[in-house]
Amino acid sequence: MSTTSTTRVGGGSRSLILTAMIFAVAMTFIDQTIVSIAARTMQESLGLSSSGTQWAINAYLLIAIVVVTFDLHSRGRALALFFGIAGALTAIGPIVGGFLIEWDWRSIFWINIPVALIALALIAISKPPNEARPAPMDYRGLALIVGGAGLSVFGFQQSALWGWSDPAIWFSIAIGVALLVVFFAVEARTDSPLINVRIFRNQAFLVENIILGIATMAFIPVFFFTALYGQVALAEKATTSSLLILYFFAGFVICAQIGGRMLDRGGAKRPVVLGCALAAVGFGLWASRATDLRVGAQVVYIVMAGAGMGLMLGQANTDAINRASRYSYGEATGITQTVRNYGASLGFAILGTLLITRFRSAITASPTGQGLSGPAASAQAAKIAQLQGGSNVNVTATCSTACA
Repeated sequence: MSTTSTTRVGGGSRSLILTAMIFAVAMTFIDQTIVSIAARTMQESLGLSSSGTQWAINAYLLIAIVVVTFDLHSRGRALALFFGIAGALTAIGPIVGGFLIEWDWRSIFWINIPVALIALALIAISKPPNEARPAPMDYRGLALIVGGAGLSVFGFQQSALWGWSDPAIWFSIAIGVALLVVFFAVEARTDSPLINVRIFRNQAFLVENIILGIATMAFIPVFFFTALYGQVALAEKATTSSLLILYFFAGFVICAQIGGRMLDRGGAKRPVVLGCALAAVGFGLWASRATDLRVGAQVVYIVMAGAGMGLMLGQANTDAINRASRYSYGEATGITQTVRNYGASLGFAILGTLLITRFRSAITASPTGQGLSGPAASAQAAKIAQLQGGSNVNVTATCSTACA
């Protein structure tokens, strides 16, 4: 385990350190969007079902230096710039990814190489402060949290394939949740825990993490579903469908800066509350216009949803870390990152299940109306809902057979 040093650095060095950290974290941001854009092509190439594709991205989903470099009163603006520029760099993912997929979808992973080299060079030059604190590995805590998070996500993810009537689904979710509860109980009594759960005794820190978890349930999955919507429902190429995500980030980047200044001036409450409200309204209106199948009718709401996320996400994260003591910044950052990743994985599993279930239900109505028996119609609909490995030819053939 390590924690950052308490030594402050000069303005020029601070800017260089911030730039280095932006490029370092941008790899994660870019990867999350570029994999979503490539999802449909990957599905067709690898012969994955819809559930299989979601597992591929979920598996891909499964830092405190900036905090210690900037003082409390300038930290909101610094981290807003951090999230804003990292978000802007994220836009590179859909744009470059759209072109790379038309060549070879495997090439999308090469984008990490130049970004990583820039980050490593900047880190070597800026020499960000770091102080090592060796600690024994908490293998018991690791086993509990991996098992708990994995089983709970697995249960939701597989429910679309196995059905909610399958006891294995409920067993997985129940055991997963139980393991997470045991994890918190065990970690509270461990001398050198994997996660210092005592930090959650700070009510503000707990609330901020709940907000982060819920927000990322929508924030990360929206990349995948938007890319899928653009390519399937709007029949656009990957390069064109990526524009939907760019509209989202246009609102995100601008409002991330506004939210950072609001945080420095008056705390996190206003930007977080306003951001949550704006994002909820934006997502709701966006969803209501999705069946219009015209991008022009949705752009304002896509920008609104992104603006709400930009206003609250970075500020909730920064305020949560600010609630930790100086010597717990590293742990607090690790906790917020874990919460965000778990929220994203859980959101992906739940929303993916809803998508497949709703799709299957809608498809079942057609062959049933043509006189096919209920069980047979459901079986055919299940195959189509899973997209038969993503092949358009197979989907068309299956649909024709079901509706004949």
